[in-house]
Parts: sequence; structure tokens; C-alpha cells
Amino acid sequence: MKNRLKVARAEMDLTQEDLAKLIGVSRQTINAVESGRYVPSTVLALKMARVFGKQVEDLFGLEEGE
Repeated sequence: MKNRLKVARAEMDLTQEDLAKLIGVSRQTINAVESGRYVPSTVLALKMARVFGKQVEDLFGLEEGE
């Protein structure tokens, strides 16, 4: 799964820690999602999308062959 989380954070000038606090997870969770080591739950993806004012599909997508 690919994601645009790091780009979205940069556009809003948020650190991983800032985003983590806004959605109630650890900074390490944000780091793991951004690096592709962790696929967020539906609830977590929705919370992230809400913070950025975007649709989940704007932040996350499947790569070819997935």
C-alpha cells in the first residue's frame, strides 16, 4: 500500500508527533504507517483523513498488483 501521509503532513506543517497527538496514537505508529511497515485500521485511516480534510483515498492507495 502506498500513502501520501508524509506529503500531507508537510503541507500542513505537522510533525509526526503533532499528528500522533491529534489522532491519539504514538509517533512510532505514524512513522510505521509512513514507511509502509504498518497498514492502518479503517478507523485510524479515517481519523487521519479528517485531520487533513481529505478522503481516505487521497492519502492511501493500492500499488500495482495488490
